[in-house]
Amino acid sequence: MRNLIKKTKEGFTLVELMIVVAIVGILAVLAVYGVRKYIANSKTTEARNALGQIAKDAATAYEMESMNGAILTPGSSTGIIRNLCATGTGIYVPGGAASGKTSIQGQKYQSTKADWSNSTDVTASPMKGWPCVKFEIDAPQYFMYSYGGTTGNTGSFSSTANGDLNGDTNLSTFTITGTVNSSGLLNTAPSITESASEE
Repeated sequence: MRNLIKKTKEGFTLVELMIVVAIVGILAVLAVYGVRKYIANSKTTEARNALGQIAKDAATAYEMESMNGAILTPGSSTGIIRNLCATGTGIYVPGGAASGKTSIQGQKYQSTKADWSNSTDVTASPMKGWPCVKFEIDAPQYFMYSYGGTTGNTGSFSSTANGDLNGDTNLSTFTITGTVNSSGLLNTAPSITESASEE
């Protein structure tokens, strides 16, 4: 009976408690790192999804038939003309290359309809830039987007998303490109190029 009472009064030693505290501390550090990584990755998903959509929209715009609007005489024909969207006046959303960076520095930017539909680009013939690609974001965005391309059935396009998720002025860059090949088909890069994706 005395042995049973003695056994129940025993507790943990200081060494055992310190080991438990150390293990809990290590797990907490790993959890914080994992959560930070997950949050950064979820934010960069915006850029990946947007660039994928921009590439699809650029390909759709290229495949649209933009033939001559003149009336054809009987027995004549006109060729199918494909046009890659050219670089517009409003290349960056938000703002210019410099002002746009401060708009997304550690924060979100709410773009306007005018950001994506520069009046000069809309009235150009053929349309240029964002109005030609028919892409816009109506939700707050972490990234600054740009589009540039050469018009006609030759050339290439490039679209970039720059972000500064942690506000340290170091930008992360995501880029997708496409080139018209010798057969007149638009080939888009199979993946997005990423640089410093967690900045």
